Amino acid sequence: TVPMRTLLNLIWVVFGGFWLWLGYLFFGVIACLLIVTIPAGVASFRIAGYALWPFGRTVVTKPGAGAMSGLSNVIWFLVAGLWLAIGHLTTAAAQAVTIIGIPLAIANVKMIPVTCFPFGKEVVPGDGIA
Repeated sequence: TVPMRTLLNLIWVVFGGFWLWLGYLFFGVIACLLIVTIPAGVASFRIAGYALWPFGRTVVTKPGAGAMSGLSNVIWFLVAGLWLAIGHLTTAAAQAVTIIGIPLAIANVKMIPVTCFPFGKEVVPGDGIA
């Protein structure tokens, strides 16, 4: 339901979502410094919005994503995806310490696939993580 998603999102922002959002924004700005890495910056900004307010949204594969998305995902994983995934795991471990934090920790772990391989994906309204 909408009130439950809103409550989960507010708790999420306070207990980790804000810092994950800042991490994605930071990498996005760094990636946009060079013209060739602007697509990585755009992908990072797209994930930043999802990392800030994930409940009630979901990630789907874009139709028509081709070989360039695959190559971009490999480069992304080596440069940023692995480190961002470690950030998600670290945050999830801290959140899982409390009963209230367990759903947040689960949401953090469920974000790892799009964190590692964002090209060819888009964030849409849907049942999402909750």
